[in-house]
Amino acid sequence: MPTILLVEDEHELARVIARELEALGYEVAHAADGLRALELHAARQPDLVILDWMLPKLDGLEVLRRIRETSPVPILMLTARKEEVDRIIGLEVGADDYLTKPFSVRELTARVRALLRRISHVQQILAEDRRQTAAPLHYAGLRLEPEAHLATLDNRPLDLTRTEFELLHLLLRNPGRAFSRSYLLDAVWGENYVTGDRSVDNVVLRLRKKLGALGDAIETVWGVGYRLTPEE
Repeated sequence: MPTILLVEDEHELARVIARELEALGYEVAHAADGLRALELHAARQPDLVILDWMLPKLDGLEVLRRIRETSPVPILMLTARKEEVDRIIGLEVGADDYLTKPFSVRELTARVRALLRRISHVQQILAEDRRQTAAPLHYAGLRLEPEAHLATLDNRPLDLTRTEFELLHLLLRNPGRAFSRSYLLDAVWGENYVTGDRSVDNVVLRLRKKLGALGDAIETVWGVGYRLTPEE
Protein backbone atom coordinates (compact mmCIF):
# COMPACT_ATOMS: atom_id res chain seq x y z
CA MET A 1 0.00 0.00 0.00
CA PRO A 2 1.62 3.31 -1.07
CA THR A 3 2.14 5.87 1.69
CA ILE A 4 1.40 9.52 0.95
CA LEU A 5 2.67 12.37 3.10
CA LEU A 6 0.09 15.16 3.07
CA VAL A 7 1.49 18.52 4.19
CA GLU A 8 -1.39 20.96 4.58
CA ASP A 9 -2.16 23.42 7.39
CA GLU A 10 -5.85 23.91 6.49
CA HIS A 11 -7.27 21.15 8.65
CA GLU A 12 -10.64 20.81 6.93
CA LEU A 13 -9.03 20.60 3.49
CA ALA A 14 -6.48 18.10 4.83
CA ARG A 15 -9.30 15.99 6.29
CA VAL A 16 -11.15 15.90 2.94
CA ILE A 17 -8.02 15.03 0.95
CA ALA A 18 -6.95 12.34 3.42
CA ARG A 19 -10.41 10.78 3.37
CA GLU A 20 -10.43 10.57 -0.44
CA LEU A 21 -6.92 9.15 -0.62
CA GLU A 22 -7.64 6.54 2.04
CA ALA A 23 -10.79 5.53 0.15
CA LEU A 24 -8.53 4.77 -2.83
CA GLY A 25 -6.39 2.49 -0.67
CA TYR A 26 -3.51 4.81 0.18
CA GLU A 27 -2.03 5.23 3.64
CA VAL A 28 -1.91 8.92 4.57
CA ALA A 29 0.41 10.65 7.05
CA HIS A 30 -0.51 14.27 7.76
CA ALA A 31 1.72 17.18 8.77
CA ALA A 32 0.33 20.67 9.45
CA ASP A 33 3.65 22.57 9.34
CA GLY A 34 6.97 22.43 7.53
CA LEU A 35 9.11 21.13 10.37
CA ARG A 36 6.70 18.27 11.11
CA ALA A 37 6.70 17.47 7.39
CA LEU A 38 10.46 16.93 7.42
CA GLU A 39 10.20 14.77 10.54
CA LEU A 40 7.50 12.56 8.99
CA HIS A 41 9.34 12.33 5.69
CA ALA A 42 12.46 11.06 7.44
CA ALA A 43 10.49 8.63 9.62
CA ARG A 44 7.99 7.25 7.08
CA GLN A 45 9.87 7.49 3.74
CA PRO A 46 6.61 8.05 1.80
CA ASP A 47 6.02 7.05 -1.80
CA LEU A 48 4.66 10.51 -2.65
CA VAL A 49 4.40 13.94 -0.99
CA ILE A 50 1.53 16.40 -1.40
CA LEU A 51 3.02 19.68 -0.26
CA ASP A 52 1.29 23.01 0.39
CA TRP A 53 3.37 26.11 -0.35
CA MET A 54 2.19 28.40 2.47
CA LEU A 55 2.99 26.64 5.76
CA PRO A 56 3.78 27.70 9.33
CA LYS A 57 7.28 27.25 10.82
CA LEU A 58 8.86 26.38 7.46
CA ASP A 59 7.36 27.22 4.06
CA GLY A 60 6.71 24.58 1.43
CA LEU A 61 9.46 25.74 -0.90
CA GLU A 62 12.09 25.28 1.81
CA VAL A 63 10.61 21.87 2.69
CA LEU A 64 10.88 20.96 -0.99
CA ARG A 65 14.52 22.06 -1.12
CA ARG A 66 15.44 20.04 1.96
CA ILE A 67 13.66 16.89 0.80
CA ARG A 68 15.40 17.15 -2.58
CA GLU A 69 18.79 17.17 -0.85
CA THR A 70 18.30 13.50 0.07
CA SER A 71 15.31 12.05 -1.78
CA PRO A 72 13.86 11.68 -5.31
CA VAL A 73 10.33 11.06 -3.93
CA PRO A 74 7.66 12.52 -6.28
CA ILE A 75 6.24 15.79 -4.93
CA LEU A 76 2.97 17.45 -5.89
CA MET A 77 2.81 21.12 -4.85
CA LEU A 78 -0.49 22.66 -3.70
CA THR A 79 -0.67 26.42 -3.62
CA ALA A 80 -2.88 29.47 -3.90
CA ARG A 81 -0.06 31.24 -5.77
CA LYS A 82 -1.15 31.42 -9.41
CA GLU A 83 1.65 33.47 -10.96
CA GLU A 84 3.61 31.64 -13.66
CA VAL A 85 6.91 32.57 -12.01
CA ASP A 86 5.82 30.79 -8.82
CA ARG A 87 5.04 27.61 -10.73
CA ILE A 88 8.39 27.79 -12.50
CA ILE A 89 10.23 28.25 -9.19
CA GLY A 90 8.48 25.26 -7.66
CA LEU A 91 9.24 23.03 -10.64
CA GLU A 92 12.87 24.16 -10.88
CA VAL A 93 13.44 23.50 -7.18
CA GLY A 94 12.23 19.95 -7.70
CA ALA A 95 8.43 19.61 -7.69
CA ASP A 96 7.07 16.97 -10.09
CA ASP A 97 3.62 18.51 -10.48
CA TYR A 98 1.77 21.66 -9.46
CA LEU A 99 -1.88 22.25 -8.57
CA THR A 100 -3.32 25.68 -7.72
CA LYS A 101 -6.10 26.32 -5.24
CA PRO A 102 -9.02 26.04 -5.47
CA PHE A 103 -8.92 22.59 -7.07
CA SER A 104 -11.19 19.58 -7.26
CA VAL A 105 -10.26 16.57 -5.15
CA ARG A 106 -11.01 14.45 -8.21
CA GLU A 107 -8.25 16.21 -10.17
CA LEU A 108 -5.88 15.86 -7.21
CA THR A 109 -6.42 12.12 -6.94
CA ALA A 110 -6.01 11.72 -10.71
CA ARG A 111 -2.64 13.47 -10.53
CA VAL A 112 -1.59 11.36 -7.56
CA ARG A 113 -2.40 8.16 -9.46
CA ALA A 114 -0.53 9.42 -12.52
CA LEU A 115 2.60 10.25 -10.49
CA LEU A 116 2.57 6.87 -8.75
CA ARG A 117 2.10 5.04 -12.08
CA ARG A 118 5.06 6.94 -13.50
CA ILE A 119 7.23 6.01 -10.52
CA SER A 120 6.13 2.37 -10.76
CA HIS A 121 7.12 2.30 -14.43
CA VAL A 122 10.51 3.85 -13.67
CA GLN A 123 11.09 1.30 -10.91
CA GLN A 124 10.37 -1.56 -13.34
CA ILE A 125 12.90 -0.17 -15.81
CA LEU A 126 15.38 0.37 -12.98
CA ALA A 127 15.01 -3.24 -11.80
CA GLU A 128 15.71 -4.46 -15.34
CA ASP A 129 18.77 -2.22 -15.66
CA ARG A 130 20.14 -3.47 -12.34
CA ARG A 131 19.82 -7.09 -13.44
CA GLN A 132 23.22 -8.48 -14.35
CA THR A 133 23.68 -10.39 -17.61
CA ALA A 134 25.95 -13.40 -17.94
CA ALA A 135 26.91 -13.26 -21.62
CA PRO A 136 30.13 -11.42 -22.58
CA LEU A 137 29.67 -8.05 -24.24
CA HIS A 138 31.81 -6.61 -27.05
CA TYR A 139 32.33 -3.07 -28.28
CA ALA A 140 35.12 -2.24 -30.72
CA GLY A 141 38.22 -3.74 -29.02
CA LEU A 142 36.50 -3.89 -25.63
CA ARG A 143 35.29 -7.15 -24.08
CA LEU A 144 33.33 -7.36 -20.83
CA GLU A 145 32.76 -10.67 -19.02
CA PRO A 146 30.19 -10.03 -16.23
CA GLU A 147 30.45 -13.42 -14.48
CA ALA A 148 34.25 -13.20 -14.28
CA HIS A 149 34.11 -9.46 -13.58
CA LEU A 150 36.77 -9.07 -16.25
CA ALA A 151 37.19 -6.28 -18.77
CA THR A 152 39.81 -6.27 -21.52
CA LEU A 153 40.70 -3.70 -24.17
CA ASP A 154 42.59 -5.02 -27.18
CA ASN A 155 43.22 -8.18 -25.11
CA ARG A 156 44.81 -6.21 -22.26
CA PRO A 157 43.09 -6.35 -18.84
CA LEU A 158 41.51 -3.15 -17.56
CA ASP A 159 41.82 -2.33 -13.88
CA LEU A 160 38.25 -1.17 -13.13
CA THR A 161 36.59 -0.55 -9.80
CA ARG A 162 33.24 -2.20 -9.10
CA THR A 163 31.38 1.03 -9.88
CA GLU A 164 33.34 1.63 -13.10
CA PHE A 165 32.69 -1.95 -14.20
CA GLU A 166 28.94 -1.77 -13.50
CA LEU A 167 28.58 1.60 -15.20
CA LEU A 168 30.38 0.29 -18.27
CA HIS A 169 28.23 -2.86 -18.16
CA LEU A 170 25.04 -0.76 -18.19
CA LEU A 171 26.26 1.43 -21.05
CA LEU A 172 27.36 -1.56 -23.15
CA ARG A 173 23.93 -3.17 -22.76
CA ASN A 174 22.23 0.02 -23.96
CA PRO A 175 24.24 1.70 -26.75
CA GLY A 176 22.62 4.93 -27.89
CA ARG A 177 20.44 5.27 -24.78
CA ALA A 178 20.90 8.49 -22.78
CA PHE A 179 21.00 8.13 -18.99
CA SER A 180 20.49 11.00 -16.56
CA ARG A 181 22.95 11.36 -13.69
CA SER A 182 20.21 10.77 -11.10
CA TYR A 183 19.13 7.57 -12.89
CA LEU A 184 22.71 6.31 -13.01
CA LEU A 185 23.06 6.93 -9.26
CA ASP A 186 20.01 4.73 -8.65
CA ALA A 187 20.91 2.06 -11.20
CA VAL A 188 24.65 1.70 -10.48
CA TRP A 189 25.30 3.19 -7.06
CA GLY A 190 21.95 2.09 -5.60
CA GLU A 191 21.64 5.40 -3.77
CA ASN A 192 19.07 8.17 -3.74
CA TYR A 193 19.82 11.23 -5.79
CA VAL A 194 21.54 14.03 -3.87
CA THR A 195 21.56 17.52 -5.36
CA GLY A 196 25.04 18.49 -6.52
CA ASP A 197 26.49 14.98 -6.26
CA ARG A 198 29.46 14.67 -8.67
CA SER A 199 29.95 10.91 -8.25
CA VAL A 200 28.75 10.07 -11.76
CA ASP A 201 30.88 12.73 -13.45
CA ASN A 202 33.99 11.65 -11.54
CA VAL A 203 33.55 7.96 -12.40
CA VAL A 204 32.88 8.75 -16.07
CA LEU A 205 36.05 10.86 -16.15
CA ARG A 206 38.14 7.99 -14.71
CA LEU A 207 36.50 5.44 -17.00
CA ARG A 208 37.21 7.53 -20.09
CA LYS A 209 40.88 7.77 -19.14
CA LYS A 210 41.16 4.02 -18.63
CA LEU A 211 39.53 3.37 -22.02
CA GLY A 212 42.00 5.66 -23.79
CA ALA A 213 40.88 6.65 -27.30
CA LEU A 214 37.75 4.53 -26.86
CA GLY A 215 36.73 6.76 -23.95
CA ASP A 216 35.36 9.29 -26.44
CA ALA A 217 32.57 6.78 -27.16
CA ILE A 218 31.03 7.74 -23.79
CA GLU A 219 29.31 10.95 -24.86
CA THR A 220 28.08 13.77 -22.67
CA VAL A 221 24.42 14.56 -23.38
CA TRP A 222 24.17 18.18 -22.28
CA GLY A 223 21.39 18.82 -19.81
CA VAL A 224 20.78 15.07 -19.42
CA GLY A 225 23.79 12.87 -18.64
CA TYR A 226 25.70 10.28 -20.67
CA ARG A 227 25.31 7.70 -23.41
CA LEU A 228 27.49 5.21 -25.30
CA THR A 229 27.75 5.95 -29.01
CA PRO A 230 26.38 2.96 -31.01
CA GLU A 231 28.97 1.13 -33.07
CA GLU A 232 28.85 1.92 -36.79
